[in-house]
Amino acid sequence: MPNLLKKWVESDKRELKRIDQLANKVGAYADEYSQLSDEALKAKTPEFKQRYQDGETLDDLLPEAFAAVREGAKRVLGLYPFHVQVMGGIVLHEGNIAEMKTGEGKTLTATMPVYLNAISGKGVHVVTVNEYLSERDATEMGELYNWMGLSVGVNLATKQADAKREAYNADITYSTNSELGFDYLRDNMVVYKEDMVQRGLNFAIVDEVDSILIDEARTPLIISGQSNGSSQLYVRTDRFAKTLTENEDYKLDLESKTVSLTDEGIKKAEEYFNLSNLYDTDNTALTHHIDQALRANYIMLLDKDYVVRDDEVDIVDSFTGRIMDGRRFSDGLHQAIEAKEGVTIQEESKTMANITYQNFFRMYKKLAGMTGTAKTEAEEFREIYNMEVISVPTNKPVIRIDEPDILYPSLETKFDAVVEKIKELHAKGQPLLIGTVAVETSEYLSDRLDKEGVPHVVLNAKNHAKEADIVANAGQMGAVTIATNMAGRGTDIKLGPGVVEAGGLAVIGTERHESRRIDNQLRGRAGRQGDPGMSQFYLSLEDDLMLRFGSERIKNFLDRMKVDGEDAVIRSKMITKQVESAQKRVEGNNYDSRKNVLQYDDVMRQQREVIYGERQQVINEETSLKWVIMPMVERTVDRIVDLHTQGEQKDWDLQTILDFTISAMVNPDQVSLSDFENKSADEIKQLLMNLANDAYKQKEDQLYDASQMLEFEKVVILRVVDAHWTDHIDAMDQLRQSIGLRGYGQQNPLVEYQREGYAMFEEMVSDIDYDTTRLFMKAEIRQNMQR
Repeated sequence: MPNLLKKWVESDKRELKRIDQLANKVGAYADEYSQLSDEALKAKTPEFKQRYQDGETLDDLLPEAFAAVREGAKRVLGLYPFHVQVMGGIVLHEGNIAEMKTGEGKTLTATMPVYLNAISGKGVHVVTVNEYLSERDATEMGELYNWMGLSVGVNLATKQADAKREAYNADITYSTNSELGFDYLRDNMVVYKEDMVQRGLNFAIVDEVDSILIDEARTPLIISGQSNGSSQLYVRTDRFAKTLTENEDYKLDLESKTVSLTDEGIKKAEEYFNLSNLYDTDNTALTHHIDQALRANYIMLLDKDYVVRDDEVDIVDSFTGRIMDGRRFSDGLHQAIEAKEGVTIQEESKTMANITYQNFFRMYKKLAGMTGTAKTEAEEFREIYNMEVISVPTNKPVIRIDEPDILYPSLETKFDAVVEKIKELHAKGQPLLIGTVAVETSEYLSDRLDKEGVPHVVLNAKNHAKEADIVANAGQMGAVTIATNMAGRGTDIKLGPGVVEAGGLAVIGTERHESRRIDNQLRGRAGRQGDPGMSQFYLSLEDDLMLRFGSERIKNFLDRMKVDGEDAVIRSKMITKQVESAQKRVEGNNYDSRKNVLQYDDVMRQQREVIYGERQQVINEETSLKWVIMPMVERTVDRIVDLHTQGEQKDWDLQTILDFTISAMVNPDQVSLSDFENKSADEIKQLLMNLANDAYKQKEDQLYDASQMLEFEKVVILRVVDAHWTDHIDAMDQLRQSIGLRGYGQQNPLVEYQREGYAMFEEMVSDIDYDTTRLFMKAEIRQNMQR
């Protein structure tokens, strides 16, 4: 193990040395470029573009382009990127992750690789976690890009298609991850080429890359349409779930967040719903509804997993504490929670298009990212995205003091201590940032501080409109800010006058998050750019993380240390280590679940690429789609004839072939049974293809111009493909929900999903062939068709 570690550390050192030398080449141009007039500096952009067109690579241009935009930043923004920021820029240009501590100027670092890659003219996407940051960065950094002669667009959810298209056609486009993904899905649902908004996915720099590519990677992007579910069943199963008693009727497993009925609970269900056997195949819908009602009532918690406002259930993101507008729990869980909370039950929806963030971002030709905390997930970035995490040194050494965790026996004693600490530090004017895991904790702490007369502001999922302003002021003398973990992420906390003398920003964590990375993020809010600061976490044996993973071990540890009583307090590096090992277990679980989502989505990815690729060809075709339609007809003919001409010739089912020919291809007077008699299977196929080619020619002759024929072909293919594809996505969804049970039969669920998913896809393709054949051959062409 030590050797492996040594290898890693040394390869990291070697890599940094190489990047450092490349950054020195950029620095070598500094004097020359500082002598240039504004006009001469601006003229560098067209010069670089020309050199790129003439065959130089972006790597060749890097030292000069970085130097030019660095000088531009000094003139336009009054900011001159440090040497370490140039190094960070190189890491990004090479398609890796730059881990840069909070306050090291990631936004300015990105300007160099963004400028360099925009020179190619293929578009650069800068991806942020929310629209506020997209607009802020596009406005602030846009001044520099515009000055250097590049165009900048902002892609917002509220924009119409034309405005979105304009944003995507700019050299540099700022957008959120979800909007990019949804635009991609919508582009693959359009029926006219002109309605698409994106151009190719060339290069993306993802800000807060860990938040977007890891924390959000468990939730796929889904576009839904209306389906038909019954709200009455949700209400009935919810009433039933509320009659049950824990341990007697159902069992909870906090670690895996699952709940299941006991034998006693099953009997109660059979009585309640008047059934002889709850698990009879006729009752699968009911058992599914009961499962979701149990999850809604006993696992999903109000104000932690979701909030209720305006007669709606809104999901709270467990990582950021923000409300996820427009997102709904899938598979009927959302409706079950609506029934539980007594709000209006919204109709279930049907999935029409979906993709995971992992698979969406892996479609970019080059992907890079930056964050303050990625090292703990280096393996995942390498395995899934093929990106290395490189820790860029800080411009000034970090002098923040990270105190060991303090452990209390109960929540109450912990919060008493937190309030005392806040009062003590507030009295000397030191600004405080207090991190909480859940919305309810921030409100509880706020009440406690109100009673003590400590002025403070609260940032949580219920109040993020003024978020960035509040966070920016959290470093002023005497400020007390309570925030859910990631509120205001991406906004720098600058220290006000007199704060350095008071000890800098103090960060207090009221609980450990299940991911070490998010704790490190909170810590990293203090001690930016060599400022002083401190951080400390207050824990109790009743914390969520402790109950789920650490409590027993730590209790045994306390027993060994002979610590007991209500006022027992432990400050020990040992506790911090125990907690971190609990966190590693949770992170491992979360990684497995994300990997699992990805492995299943990879099956869909291959299918999605086939369907989307063929749709693109159809939409972009400008002359004729005969080359698509006739092979579909031929595959259908081959399949039907092969199916009914097996065995001895006297046993062939020629009548069914005739029925098919009449129902799906030609008029009854064009063909009869005698046409098929005494012919080989190949001759029958040839006969049917001749009829199909004649029918195609007839359709062409009916029309005055080729554009009408092309439009007719597009209408037929797109209607058929889209109808079958949305049904297929839904069927694959249901297959995935049920496939887990195969594990009990000693089968690998993923292998089974791949095998059955492939068979279902093949079946869908033959259905598409058949329906296209029938619709094309049998439909009448009208002059004014619409896709």
